[in-house]
Amino acid sequence: MPELDTGTMVDDRYKVLARVGAGGMADVFLAEDQQLGRKVALKLLHRRFAEDPGFVERFRREAQAAAGLQHPNVVSVYDRGSYDGNYYIAMEYLPGRSLKRLINEEAPLDAVRAIDITIQILKAARFAHRHGVIHRDLKPHNVIVDESDHVKVTDFGIARAGASDMTETGSIMGTAQYLSPEQAQGHAVSATSDLYSIGVVLYEMLTGRVPFEADSAVTIALKHVSEAPTPPSQLNPNVPPELEQVVLWALNKDAAHRPANADEFIRALEQAREVILAGSRGQATASMAAVGAAGLLAAEDGAPPPDGEAGVLAADDEAAGPPPARRRRWLWAIPLVLLLAGAAAAAYFLTRPTQVLVPTVVNEDVKVAQTQIQNAHLMPNLIYRQDNHATGTVIAQDPLGATKADENATVTLTVSQGPGNVAVPSVTGLSQPAAVAAIKQAGLKVGSIQTESSDTIPSGHATRTDPGSGVSLPRNSSVTLFVSSGKANVTVPDVTGKREAAAKAALARAGFSVSTTTQNSDTVPKGNVIDQTPAGGNSAAPGSTVSLTISSGPAGVKVPDVKGQNQAAATSTLQGAGFTVSTQTKSVNKPSKDGVVLSQSPGAGSTAKKGSTVTIVVGKLKSSPTPGTGTTTT
Repeated sequence: MPELDTGTMVDDRYKVLARVGAGGMADVFLAEDQQLGRKVALKLLHRRFAEDPGFVERFRREAQAAAGLQHPNVVSVYDRGSYDGNYYIAMEYLPGRSLKRLINEEAPLDAVRAIDITIQILKAARFAHRHGVIHRDLKPHNVIVDESDHVKVTDFGIARAGASDMTETGSIMGTAQYLSPEQAQGHAVSATSDLYSIGVVLYEMLTGRVPFEADSAVTIALKHVSEAPTPPSQLNPNVPPELEQVVLWALNKDAAHRPANADEFIRALEQAREVILAGSRGQATASMAAVGAAGLLAAEDGAPPPDGEAGVLAADDEAAGPPPARRRRWLWAIPLVLLLAGAAAAAYFLTRPTQVLVPTVVNEDVKVAQTQIQNAHLMPNLIYRQDNHATGTVIAQDPLGATKADENATVTLTVSQGPGNVAVPSVTGLSQPAAVAAIKQAGLKVGSIQTESSDTIPSGHATRTDPGSGVSLPRNSSVTLFVSSGKANVTVPDVTGKREAAAKAALARAGFSVSTTTQNSDTVPKGNVIDQTPAGGNSAAPGSTVSLTISSGPAGVKVPDVKGQNQAAATSTLQGAGFTVSTQTKSVNKPSKDGVVLSQSPGAGSTAKKGSTVTIVVGKLKSSPTPGTGTTTT
């Protein structure tokens, strides 16, 4: 994919702001969605892959798989399309750094911090697995971590949805250092394959290195299949035993011996965290040396053996035989030793504590859990911490449920105090989608969105929240988001009846634009305002348009034909049609034309405005001529 210059418009919608990274299949750019006014991460497929149907299908599958995964720990996919012969995906832009960069800069991480990050990755995987999507390439490069250690998983480029399989038999897809053994061998993968990869990520956070390294990807893959990982505590002595046990469980070669699902992995990590926070780290089992017969006798008698006897007994085993007297003493001691050993064993079995089964009470209400623990003849011990579970819910226990413990032993229950309080973030000036995202990221919900006018904040951008920014609320509380509808409305002046120029000037002073149309009117003089929309006295947004209807005067009417009528009848007809009548005379010689309309102007059938003048010419009989003079007659 060629470098896209800043300002390039992709698909007439996404304006490129900067290049932010590259992957094996695509380059990633920071862009601004011109339609929604938000920043997005724009992933464009490398040109060399654009003509490969397999790669194009994988790229399309990334968008299809990820678009259906709406979860707080999964990067949202907004759109997909093509540009300049290539394919792109528009997804949520996340300010922050990759987990790989965090590891490079800060590893080894504190155990509790590593657990918290891993649990968030597992929650994303759990959500995907429940929707039939296996990531297949989980690695710290595909995990984004913000300043508050909030995690989002991205890049479902080689995800498998449902039963479909994008790979050919025997092919290996993914990144070698994080491959599960079955994936390294080209076998079918499952949800537990993702859990193995997450185990590798947790290992790397705790130690600063991956379990297996080599010069080639094939060699690394073979190590995943055949070699046991070095226990994390050998690389970082600060890794607690209980956490190391969980890591090695997830890295089991046999998928059947790993956590069965993300929930089981999460529970194990939560219980390890509780043990770590409680300060009761597990202890390694001490090696016990066998006690010799002489030592046992000395212990039972309360005194050491006779001088030199222990050494003599040891020497007797290697010599031809001890002196008879000493041998008799040893033979006499054997029954006593056996008697004492039998008594000790009997005492142990008679006096050892009774073992009981520990109930599983995780996710139970604390009162119910206490009752179950007490009914099992155990002693509950409660510790509290903030958590997203409901207040009073047991979120971890030690020992684990379904294990055995001595009767009256203590079972430590970790109880949720609820999610705790968070501060309402400041969202003023953010676009509506960005403001909603900021509120959710802070651990709150948007209860409703309302609009209000603002002289300074553009329409569609957040003005404030209720409660306001900085107010402390219980996590998951709802806040009301207010979004600008633009500047406040103003009253429209009433300009009906005014001359057009005066009306336009009045509206312009009030901050409005003007559009005009014309209309005939018998009552409003030509050039005056007949009507306006919005009507005077109503409210409208500054800068909006007021439409004026301007009078073009009376409408034209058809002129009647009055030729041949007498003057009185013609005048009555024309006046009845709305015209003024002007009369002229013309001399005629024929009596039949006397007083009759000879012609009219405008002519019959033409159109003229009401009130205009129609001129008629009326015949007037000429007087008899005086003898001797000449006349012209009609």
